[in-house]
Amino acid sequence: MPPAFAIVDCNNFYVSCERVFNPGLAGKPVVVLSNNDGCVVARSNEAKALGIKMGVPVFQINSLIKTHKVQAFSSNYALYADMSQRIMNTLSGFTPDIEIYSIDEAFLDLSQFKQYDLTDYGHKIRSTIKQWTGIPVSIGIAETKTLAKIANKIAKKSVKAEGVLNLTASPYLNRALEITDVGDVWGIGRSYSSFLKKYGIHNALQLRDADDKFIKKKMGITGIRLLKELRGIPCYALEQFPSPKKGITVSRTFKNSIESLDDLKEAVAAYVSLGAEKLRKKHSVAGVLMVFLMTNRFRKENYYVNIKTIKLSVATSDTSELIRYAHEGLKAVYRKGYLYKKAGVMFKHLNPENQIQANLFNYTDFKRSKKLMQALDNVNKKMGSDTLKYAATGLTTNQRWKTVFKRRSPSYTTNWDQIVKVS
Repeated sequence: MPPAFAIVDCNNFYVSCERVFNPGLAGKPVVVLSNNDGCVVARSNEAKALGIKMGVPVFQINSLIKTHKVQAFSSNYALYADMSQRIMNTLSGFTPDIEIYSIDEAFLDLSQFKQYDLTDYGHKIRSTIKQWTGIPVSIGIAETKTLAKIANKIAKKSVKAEGVLNLTASPYLNRALEITDVGDVWGIGRSYSSFLKKYGIHNALQLRDADDKFIKKKMGITGIRLLKELRGIPCYALEQFPSPKKGITVSRTFKNSIESLDDLKEAVAAYVSLGAEKLRKKHSVAGVLMVFLMTNRFRKENYYVNIKTIKLSVATSDTSELIRYAHEGLKAVYRKGYLYKKAGVMFKHLNPENQIQANLFNYTDFKRSKKLMQALDNVNKKMGSDTLKYAATGLTTNQRWKTVFKRRSPSYTTNWDQIVKVS
């Protein structure tokens, strides 16, 4: 029996999350902004229709925002992550075979459900997610992941599809491929797209029917796999257990440049705290810590960037220990007289926490450290982020290094004090 893959993709996810708790936004142009409210990172269909581009700096469209009363929101990552988790939990009720591809996308293996009408099953998934979370999704179903991606893209735009397009054994498959630009095929980047169009391959149908030898010569084994996927031969299986991350990075661009070492120490400590929490969630420890500083890269005069790599004597996820190492690294890269625009930390050489290799000269009480970190994480999970934090991250509220979120909506689902109140 041929396989059946589905890709479930949330429509304008960040915007949709805002609309769930603010129904008055329905039908209005809405954008979500990046850190420090700098650039547009999500747009409603109405905002797209106004010509607002992804990534455009918000100051360039201020007049457009005022003229068309565009609703702009700061990014609310706590809300989006929680809503994503709710959607993934809902999907797991329809099939145990699920690959979480990104915060707003998941692949499903529906092969075992092929005795049912997969289009109807897709509509059931879609309506359930809408009912349980309020988030609209589009679903593409096909015999390979690549074809499912194409089906999903069409499902988003097609009124007739009503959000679900099933291309398994479909008489409309060739038409679907024909109307798909080759640059929109999963795995085709900008350079490959330009190259293929140069040789007369403008859509997915022409790519599917291209000469194997030509594609292999120009695109290698990846190109051959892509051809097979377009021909309905699966080359990419469901990745239910993705490979562990090779590293974790936490960095921020400051709203205003910072010169003070004390301010930078607070910022780096806060980034280490966030990174260490991510490590513990993955039950991992880091063997290498990297600290970097940079000035404004758009200003060539007095441009400075430096990074310090620290090999830890014993891999750890203990926040206090990592802050100590990070501050040592910061002192090594800091140069007085520069205005710094960005700072960050990177955790490398990650390993499972149960594979820590100690040494004779390390006197860390690992049991005590683990209990302390568990208590810290449990309190912050129950009472809200930063309920407990290290003094090294600063005790004042008007810190210059903190990311600006002037238009952020409440954390409706993760903070009891911000839960929606019905009067």
